Parts: sequence; structure tokens; C-alpha cells
Amino acid sequence: MTDVFVAADNIVSPLGMTTAQNFDQLKAGRSGVSRHERPELSSQPFYGALFQPDSFPLKIYTKFEQLVQASVREALQASDILPGDPRTIFILCSTKGNIHLLDEDAHTHRDRLSLPGSAASLARHFQFAQTPIVISNACISGLLGMITGLRLIRAGLYENAVVAGADVLSGFILSGFGSFQALSAGFCKPFDKDRDGINLGEGAATVVLSSRPEYRQGIRLSGGAVSNDANHISGPSRTGEELRQVIGRSLSDARCDAGDIGFISAHGTATAYNDEMEAKAITLAGLQDVPVNSLKGYYGHTLGAAGLIESIVTLASMREELVLPSRGFEHNGVTTPLNVASSLLHVPLNTCLKTASGFGGCNAAVVLSK
Repeated sequence: MTDVFVAADNIVSPLGMTTAQNFDQLKAGRSGVSRHERPELSSQPFYGALFQPDSFPLKIYTKFEQLVQASVREALQASDILPGDPRTIFILCSTKGNIHLLDEDAHTHRDRLSLPGSAASLARHFQFAQTPIVISNACISGLLGMITGLRLIRAGLYENAVVAGADVLSGFILSGFGSFQALSAGFCKPFDKDRDGINLGEGAATVVLSSRPEYRQGIRLSGGAVSNDANHISGPSRTGEELRQVIGRSLSDARCDAGDIGFISAHGTATAYNDEMEAKAITLAGLQDVPVNSLKGYYGHTLGAAGLIESIVTLASMREELVLPSRGFEHNGVTTPLNVASSLLHVPLNTCLKTASGFGGCNAAVVLSK
């Protein structure tokens, strides 16, 4: 089986414009989440991780597209992979893309409203030789993009994959989550007994995958799998069995077992049902004693970018052998207790697991290995 390595990565978020800047902020315990009064987004104050309003002045490209550009550009500069190489595929992951353009002249912007339209525009900007692939599958979009890149390279169709994910907040998104009564009244508390919902966030991330031999000293994307629990349009499985199956298939794909996993980066949205389902799945997989965290207290839920951002932080954790605390967690609030990190942990990290779940019952997991 072809080995697939992480050749380069980048995070653009309210905490920084590079992966290194982001990880330094995380190690210092700083969060991008704060209280906002933004009447153009919501009539009520809300907690989230947002860029300053003038961070991405609108020019030819939208804020969403500028975020993707900033992240992809930095990642490509850190590798010697060329967009124009026909052996390189560009994969764009997002849940909403330019949905905010609905508030403007939808007819004028119809090409940019569609994710394929945005992807084509971004591909032209970077001069990718191949037609881009769009992944939009709720909150597993980023992880599914990585798994898609992994499978395409393994199949011999491409040598490299540039996987980028981004989402920005809009009134549409905030009102949607508000209608589910899923937004926290304060800072989110993943896996905590007092959790009351999510904080939303915006950001972008890029992972460059490659089978080229010069990247063999890096970390491998060694396995991944997806499923759908078919339970409810917005509520996850009550048993966690389907996510457990995905974890098992990911471990099998990576040719490892539960005993090899040193750390789990969970989805951890801080909603009642998600955290309970994840705890059950992790326990069913025999991983309940493995250190686990959620990064939602630092970034909020960045939707299509979440899986990528959190995977890249996992890569940085592996390089420094450091597990970050799960911000907001104080007291166990799930019926099958997990080993949730509440302080910085210095532990050997050779193989790590990243999980995600989303609306419609989708589940995903990837395994990263040194």
C-alpha cells in the first residue's frame, strides 16, 4: 500500500496566520473565542471566534476565498509541490462557502454562491492544472477531504493532494444554529457537566499530502474511514456504535490497534448529544483511557475547516509530544467517562486519532502516525 505523508500544513484563524503562531497561542492557553455584538450577524450578542471586521477587506475575492488563498499559499510555500503539476489535485472543503452572498444580489453572484464556482475560481488563482474536487458533508467535510486525498493517492491517480477547508460566519449560519437552540450562552464547555451548546468560529486550514519519497521523514496519514448513522437530520446516534465502527475501520486501515493510540482529538462540540455519543463510541472502541481533548474552546466550531484545523493541531502536538488541555472542561458530564485532558500533558505521541461527526448522521476518523 502506498504511504501518504503530510508534506506541509497551515492554519489561518483569529489566533494566527500560521500553524506555528496558532500552536504557540494554544500552548499559552489563549482562546480566539470572545463575546461579540455584531448586529449585521445577529440581533443578540453571541460568543464565537471571529476575525476583526477589517481583516479581509473585500476586493475581487470574498472573505471566504481570501481565507482559503492565505492558507493554501502558506502551505504551498512550505513545500516544493507545484499547483500546475498534473499529478496534484486540489480539494476544497466547506459547509457554506459564500452563502453570505444570498444577502446581496444572488443573481449577480450565482457562480460564486456555488461551491464548485468558488473552487474553480480558487483553482484558477493558484493555476492548478486539474479540475478541483469539492467536499461538502457537514462538519466532517475537512476530514473527508483528507480521506479523499489519501484514497486518490493510494489509487495512483495523483501523487499530491492540496486539501483546504474554510468557513466564515454569517447571519444565515448563526440563525440556523440558533434555531436548533444549539448555541451556548457563554464559553463552550466540551464534555463538561455544565455544557450548554457550541460557540461558532471562522478560519481556514490546508494540508498538503504527498507520496513523494522526500517527505518520508514526516508524519503519515495512515488511515481513515467514514460512515452515516442514519439516525436523524440533526441528532447523532444515541449508541455511538456507528462512530465506533468508523474508528475501528480507521485503525484497521492504518494497520494498528487501539493499544497504539496515544491521543484522541475529539469533535467535542459541547452539545449534550454530540459529547455523549462520542464518549460512548470511544468507550466501545476500547479507548476510554487514552488522553482526549476538544479544541472548540479555542476555535469555536469552524464547520468545514474544523477537521483540518484540529488535525493540524494534532500534527503539531505529535511533533512536540504535547497534549493540549480541553478548554472549558472541569467536571465530567458524560455517562461513560473519558480521560479528558485538563492540563498540558507531555507524553509520547507516535499514533493519534482524530474524530468528527456532523448533521445528517455523518461520522469520520483519521489516524496520523510517525
